[in-house]
Amino acid sequence: MPDPVERLTELGLSLPTLVPPVAAYQPAVRAKEYVYVSGQLPMVDGQLPATGLVGADVSPEKAKELAARCALNGLAAIDALVGLANVAQIVKVVGFVASAPDFTGQPGVINGASELFGDVFGDAGQHARSAVGVSVLPLNTPVEVELIARVHDNA
Repeated sequence: MPDPVERLTELGLSLPTLVPPVAAYQPAVRAKEYVYVSGQLPMVDGQLPATGLVGADVSPEKAKELAARCALNGLAAIDALVGLANVAQIVKVVGFVASAPDFTGQPGVINGASELFGDVFGDAGQHARSAVGVSVLPLNTPVEVELIARVHDNA
């Protein structure tokens, strides 16, 4: 598996500052060899770069970029808890897309997160996934991503 921190640098990315919770929850919780990451919004410096429904207010292409940002924020939550280098595998990703009534491209939007995990972790970034369309998300964000990662036993 490639070194995830090195891969981020090669991709021109860096881990953002951990986004503080917007309600009563923890960004990530460890249970044995798994880290459960709460739903991450595409916050950049404490702000949402876009709001509204995908397919109406936000283009699918922009939403895909936002999903990648959600994934990056999720990696920051993992890093703060156990260190990114301790990730053995991304196991499961769930993506929520605030969708216009006729928008059916949720899988393409959540590919932004899935592709980032693959780029960072190689084969260990391949995961099970759900991509769900919803009518509205917290703070009117267009997309939210949660994930489960397995960490090395010695982490």
